[in-house]
Amino acid sequence: MHSKIKIINYGCSSNLADGETLAGCLKQAGYTLTATEAEADLIIFNSCAVKGPTENRIIDDIKHAPCGKKIVVAGCLPKISYERLAREVHFDAAVGPAKGKSIVEVIKRVLMGEKVVELASEREIPPLTLPKLPTNPIVSVVPINFGCLGSCAYCCVVQARGHLRSYNIADVTQRIKADYAAGAREFWLTSQDTASYGREIHTDLADLLCAVGNLEGDFRVRVGMMTPNLVSDIQEKLIAAYENQKIFKFLHLPIQSGDNTVLKGMRRFYTAEEFLSIADGFRESLPDLTLATDVIVGYPGESEEAFNNTLEVMRKVQPDVTNVSKFFARPKTAAWEIRDGLVDKEETKRRSTVTAELAKEISAAQNRKWVGWSGEVLVDEKGKVEGSWIGRNFAYKPVVVKCGDDLMGRTLRVEVVEASQTYLRGKIVDQQANGEYGYVVI
Repeated sequence: MHSKIKIINYGCSSNLADGETLAGCLKQAGYTLTATEAEADLIIFNSCAVKGPTENRIIDDIKHAPCGKKIVVAGCLPKISYERLAREVHFDAAVGPAKGKSIVEVIKRVLMGEKVVELASEREIPPLTLPKLPTNPIVSVVPINFGCLGSCAYCCVVQARGHLRSYNIADVTQRIKADYAAGAREFWLTSQDTASYGREIHTDLADLLCAVGNLEGDFRVRVGMMTPNLVSDIQEKLIAAYENQKIFKFLHLPIQSGDNTVLKGMRRFYTAEEFLSIADGFRESLPDLTLATDVIVGYPGESEEAFNNTLEVMRKVQPDVTNVSKFFARPKTAAWEIRDGLVDKEETKRRSTVTAELAKEISAAQNRKWVGWSGEVLVDEKGKVEGSWIGRNFAYKPVVVKCGDDLMGRTLRVEVVEASQTYLRGKIVDQQANGEYGYVVI
């Protein structure tokens, strides 16, 4: 009888895609995937290492795993902080990200009593044809490339995932067609930087989106984070591709800092002005676009003036979503070695609070513009409250509705009646004679 395995995923959507593939390959090999750690014989921590607090939480989770379980640490953390892992926790295997089918052999060796450490850089990327076990049956997470073309001073992910390796367009579209046939209706195209897609195989993200948009079927596509300097040369093509109704009008474009001196220190190869120009260009053609961005506060050398420049850029661009992070130096990065211009922890905390408050104000104001809007949403998530469901409209705005029926995967017509900072509240449009709210499957 095969052993029971629990997989715990952390971090970004690329890591989630890795975890779904690990689960699919192990299930195909005859292993049972369990819902809880207590049931499992072996636990895989599919880890992330992008931030210090995340690393701390994962190591704490490993320390508190039930006694007697075999432990496998996969993902980015073993590649970034192996020394700390070896020092602080017990594990039976440590392997890097995107192991694909080779995870089956690793698990077999661990269950036979061997300790496995495989941290060499992977030259090949797992085929997109490998089996996967989706976390959400409606959402298919499709990696389009591994690695990136960046050399950001603060980022450790390139140490774990390496330089750019892209899937060809045919492989991506074939995966989408297969998952659509299996019931997926929302596709997340994901990578460390989607704007770098295809540069080494003589294609680009705009070409990929055009190919995906031309596929048959009623589905929607969310495009993952893209670095501004790699958008510039394909911006016109990219906006044209975004005009396809299958593509969510959602752009994740990180600014990180609104100060050009700090951006240069970060090794971000664009200016605040170039970022604003890209955002304005998209919004001019796609006025209802949802713009998400990322901001790091407290980076070494960030003066009070530099910090205020970041706030000013936020006020100018009015992002719908802002992910605010406090700077944490990560091992094996250029920023790890910086000793000059360090920002005091308490000051970094203050700047984080100020930025987060501004982000909340802007998000709430942006969401209020949607009150009174009516249209279709695709339900892709259960709400936190019993009987609530979350649907996404064409701009990937989350709309919460109440209904006692199972709405997962349905397309509904709704009207937005209220807005909060993080979501919209909608009522399902009544198309029934009795005046009660009902839903219509489009």
